[in-house]
Amino acid sequence: MIRFESATKTFPDGTVAVNGLSLEAAAGHISVLVGPSGCGKTTSLRMVNRLIEPTSGRVLVDGRDVRAVRPAQLRRGIGYVIQQAGLFPHKTVLDNIATVPMLTGATRRQARSRAAELLELVGLPRTLADRYPAQLSGGQQQRVGVARALAADPPVMLMDEPFSAVDPVVREQLQNEFLRIHKELSKTIIFVTHDIDEAIKMGDRIAVLRVGGTLAQFASPAELLSRPADAFVAGFVGRDRGYRALGFTPAGSLSLVEEPTVRLGDSLTAARQRQQEGWVLVVDAADAPVGWLTTDTLGAAEGQTSIEKGMLHLGGTLATETGSLREALDAALSSPSGRGVVVRDDTRFAGTVSASHVLAQIAARATAVSSTSDTSCEEVTA
Repeated sequence: MIRFESATKTFPDGTVAVNGLSLEAAAGHISVLVGPSGCGKTTSLRMVNRLIEPTSGRVLVDGRDVRAVRPAQLRRGIGYVIQQAGLFPHKTVLDNIATVPMLTGATRRQARSRAAELLELVGLPRTLADRYPAQLSGGQQQRVGVARALAADPPVMLMDEPFSAVDPVVREQLQNEFLRIHKELSKTIIFVTHDIDEAIKMGDRIAVLRVGGTLAQFASPAELLSRPADAFVAGFVGRDRGYRALGFTPAGSLSLVEEPTVRLGDSLTAARQRQQEGWVLVVDAADAPVGWLTTDTLGAAEGQTSIEKGMLHLGGTLATETGSLREALDAALSSPSGRGVVVRDDTRFAGTVSASHVLAQIAARATAVSSTSDTSCEEVTA
């Protein structure tokens, strides 16, 4: 657990970066600091490992004031991941990861063995172990940075915009991979970002900071979206917060349509027979959706007798049976056929859903919530 108690940082020129910050980052959870530039996110983060000392107030880790611990000792128990990974350019990937365990007393053999395990944990092949940072892509470097931060198995991790320097596709992959790792390891994490979408995805709780380093709201993502504390928070979260809030509403009892499918390699004749409203869904040998085939494509496929991957529209996003209403609606709206593809947790095709059906479910839930609120108000009045 990490606790800020009226933590304040004023720089020599009089700039107040953090002003009376009080919040508690729960053990085993991800707490995200988010806000506009100049709101004190990174300064707050660095007060935890004493890269910046608070002017007043306290920062405690597991009930102990960080100023009571020597900086070097404190930092050995705190993983730290920054935007550009911060790898040693003259060391191989394996030796970069092994650095911290060796500093804490592990032998070279032990440290390198642990580093090899962590390569696999962060989704990197062991063939990269002997490469140098300059030989890696940006996403691979960030994964190595995460592995190095995990190398000493620290109970606490600080992450300062760790995924912002990579492209959107790699960024999403890194986010998903880290959430998977966190589910296994349950570290106490403070995560800094300027991106509210990333904050909502990554955080168990989110602290929205104002310029000048004051706390505007500290809440779960669902509460932040549904009940922003004031106009500043509502504006920062964005006008589409109602749509984002659907990400926390289970799809539940959405009834799926049994969509006819064909497999890659099947005959074009079979595709023509199974198409509906100009489209037919194509799945692979494992029943995972791979794309849509159109009537126009079928008509223009001269000289071809079977379905090939190059003939397909890749389609929209996929929703899962156990996912949210936002997933289901996005799948329907992004699908070229207008029929959102829903898969089981093992990626096998489950059925399709239309946007109108999802919207009807949203409307029904909104009515139910409104009725509950009205009943509560009547009880209070009575």
